[in-house]
Amino acid sequence: MDSETFGQTLRRLRGDLSIRDVANRAKCGKSYVSALEHDRRTPSPAVVVALDEALDARGELIAAARQSSRPSVLERAEELRRGMTDVLASGGMSDAGIEDWGHVVGRYGRATRYRPEADLLADLLSDFSDLLQVLEHRHPAAVRRKLGVVAAHLSGLVALTLLKLGDSRSRDWWRTGRAAAAAAEDRAAQSWMYAQESYALYYGGDMIGAIELAQRAQSLAWGEPYVGAALAASLEARAHAVLGDRDAAEYALRRAEEALERLDSDFITASAFGYSESQLRFHAGNTWTHLRESGRAWREQQRALELYPQEEHTDRTLIHLDWAMCLAHDGDMAAAAAHATTALVALPHEHRSSLIIDRARHLTNSGSASRLKLSEVQVLKEILALPAGRDMEG
Repeated sequence: MDSETFGQTLRRLRGDLSIRDVANRAKCGKSYVSALEHDRRTPSPAVVVALDEALDARGELIAAARQSSRPSVLERAEELRRGMTDVLASGGMSDAGIEDWGHVVGRYGRATRYRPEADLLADLLSDFSDLLQVLEHRHPAAVRRKLGVVAAHLSGLVALTLLKLGDSRSRDWWRTGRAAAAAAEDRAAQSWMYAQESYALYYGGDMIGAIELAQRAQSLAWGEPYVGAALAASLEARAHAVLGDRDAAEYALRRAEEALERLDSDFITASAFGYSESQLRFHAGNTWTHLRESGRAWREQQRALELYPQEEHTDRTLIHLDWAMCLAHDGDMAAAAAHATTALVALPHEHRSSLIIDRARHLTNSGSASRLKLSEVQVLKEILALPAGRDMEG
C-alpha cells in the first residue's frame, strides 16, 4: 500500500506471528524489529531482503522500503527552496534583503500578542533555519552586524515562546540571543534581550536574578529611548513586590512610566518589541497584587482590560487571574476560584499555555486547608486537571 510506511507494512505482513518469531527467522534482534515497526529505525537492504523472505512477502517489503526511501514531493520542494536560499545568500545581502528580514522580525513580534505559542514556534524555527543558512556565508561587517541583530531578536522570540510553553530550553535561547546581540554591538538589542530574559527568571522563581538582569537591561539603555528599559523596569517592580519591598517596587514603576514616555511612537505598540500603556497597567496591577494592595491593583487591572484588545488572550487572562488573587487576599476564596474558572473557560484551548496554567494552580495552592475544600476551588482544580488541548466547559 503506497500510503503505508515501511513499519506499517511490516506490522501488517507479520500478522499473528510474534516479533520474536520474525526476528528469529530473519536472524536479527527482537528490539530491532520492534523499532522498524514503529519507524524508529531505517533497515539496511540486507535486512529488508531477510524480512521479506521470512514473511514470504514476495517483494512487498522490498517495494515498501524503496517507497519509504524516496523523498516526498513536499520534502523535495523544501530541499529545492533551501538550495535557492543558499544560492541567493552566496551572492551577498542587499539592503532590500536586510529590510525584508526586519519585516519578518517585526511581524513575529506582533504575532506574539495573538498567535498560539505552539503554532508560532514552528514558523519561528523555520525562519531561524533560513537565517542561519544566510549567516554561513561571508558578508561585509556592517551587513553581518545587522543580521546579528535579526538573529538576536529571533532567538529572543524563540526563547519567549518556549518560556510560555513551559520549556526549560528557553534559557539556552536567551544565551544565544545575548551572544548575537553582543557580537552585533547593538545596545538596544542587548537591553531588550536582558529585559526579556529577566522575565524568564521571574517566572522561574528567581527574583534576585530577575532584578539583576532587569537592572542590567536598564543600564544598557541609560539615556536612550530603548524598549528594554520600559520592559525591565516594570519587571523589576514585580520582582521587588514578590519580595515584599514596596518602596523599591514603587520606584521601579515610576521608572517604567518614565521609560514609556521616552519611547518613540513606533515602539508604543502591541509587539514583543514594543511597550504600551496597556502593558504598563497590567504590570502595575500585578505589582500591587503581590503587595496585597487590592484597591490599587483593581484600578490598574480595570484600566489594562479597557486598553487591551480582545485578541490579547494571554495578558487579559493573566490580569483576570491577578484579580482572582486579590479576591483571595481579601478573604473571598470562593469568588476568587469562580473568577479564575470563568477566565480559563473563556480562553481558547490553543492559548492555554503552561504560563497560564501555572498561575492558576498557584491560586489553588494558596490559603488554608478549609478554604481549599470549597466547591468553587474543587471546580477550578478539575478544570486545571483536564488534559492539554481538551476544551473546557463551564
